[in-house]
Amino acid sequence: MALTEVTIRNAKPAEKDRKIFDGGGLYLLVKKNGTKLWRQKYRFAGVERLLALGIYPDVALKQAREWRDDARKLIASGQDPGTEKKLKKAALTDTFQPIALEWMEMQATPAKDSRKAALAEVTVGKALWSLNKYVFPEIGSRPIGLITAPELLRMLKKIEKLGLHETAHRARARCGQIWRYAVATGRAARDITVDLRGALAPVVSENYAAITDPRQIGALLLAIDAYNGTPGTTIALKLSPYVFVRPSELRRAEWNEFTLDRCEWRIPAERMKMSDPHIVPLSKQALALLKELNLITGRGRYLFPSLRSAERPMSDNTINAALRRLGYSTDEMTGHGFRSLASTCLNEQGWNPDWIEIQLAHGERNKVRAAYNHARYLPQRREMMQAWADYLDDLRLKKNQTSKNGIEDVLQKQVA
Repeated sequence: MALTEVTIRNAKPAEKDRKIFDGGGLYLLVKKNGTKLWRQKYRFAGVERLLALGIYPDVALKQAREWRDDARKLIASGQDPGTEKKLKKAALTDTFQPIALEWMEMQATPAKDSRKAALAEVTVGKALWSLNKYVFPEIGSRPIGLITAPELLRMLKKIEKLGLHETAHRARARCGQIWRYAVATGRAARDITVDLRGALAPVVSENYAAITDPRQIGALLLAIDAYNGTPGTTIALKLSPYVFVRPSELRRAEWNEFTLDRCEWRIPAERMKMSDPHIVPLSKQALALLKELNLITGRGRYLFPSLRSAERPMSDNTINAALRRLGYSTDEMTGHGFRSLASTCLNEQGWNPDWIEIQLAHGERNKVRAAYNHARYLPQRREMMQAWADYLDDLRLKKNQTSKNGIEDVLQKQVA
């Protein structure tokens, strides 16, 4: 028999909790302490479940019946009313910023039984910087389940208007990862970033400026030899073409990563872009520079410490700033350009592409090149790295011999 408001008001507590049914699974639970609670019994995926609908009289009979009918509609459409209720509750309490930081912390901490390293420290730092600067001020305090695709797009368009198109695309990708984590942990219903595919202006990929002509490489090496700067920056410049690692990997290099008697530099996975450990065979020329540097910074942690604090590495703009002082514009040469310089020349010289790709620690490894192994082709790579260093020295020597004034030409370019 259906309930009425009079029946509900007159329902008295008993020695035990009792149920008064209304129909369609809805009933009033009268507790022995006199509290009256609305409950909805239903079956989903063959399992009996229970949904709490509130306390009487806060929730009247009419409202309880409407919620019961809504629940039945959800079940008919293949959705669990209990799950939907949890998601709505989470949408009102779980805001974007704490979830994003929770996800970032997880990514920065690898599982104990996992062979996969955590995100590199520099990657985590860049991601947090982008979130703090562009994302959190706009949507950080908003419940993640209530943020809409148009709202997210407005935030990304603001980044685009600053001319930071690549940053906007990366922010969208990072938000997508955070949303998928929120879905997996029951705090969002779906990843709304998929609705933004094609909504941002495409990014035209540009390679880092690099000098690849042998004659110009010789001039660049002479310019570096003539550089008048701090010893650390000078040696970092001289070392860059010999090792051609990423600028972030060079400036953050630590002495405990080097085994000079074995002529090796082993960069740990957490400092690499692709989270794989990397071995750099050291040529005789590179070893000579490192031994010189060891007399200056060997007692500290970093090879190239900041001038302000030995506890921090040099600035990420130091190498590029030095190249600008040498007279090379951003369209001519960059710190990252030493990688393109080496890749282009080594391939032109006929060295095995697999050896080159592994030495560059590139992330795109096709099936022909098989799974990445940081020690793969190591003897061959040692030979290649020494031959490369000798080739650079030969270019420097030839350029010095063919130049009328040798170093003086370079110094004149630096002053200009």
